Amino acid sequence: MSRVCEICGKGRLVGYNVSHAHNKTKKVSLPNLQKVRAVIDGRTKRITVCTRCIRSGKVQKPA
Repeated sequence: MSRVCEICGKGRLVGYNVSHAHNKTKKVSLPNLQKVRAVIDGRTKRITVCTRCIRSGKVQKPA
């Protein structure tokens, strides 16, 4: 499973942890992805979607 939203393409965010002494270490923030059953082209399919897309209604769930 790739860690990318299949609707909006949101992926990992890369940055630094910066200490008080200004030492920098790399850190990675991953999006909150969920496996959801969704209707795509009239068929039900399991996709990996971020919670922002689920809440905003971009994902149509099957009846």
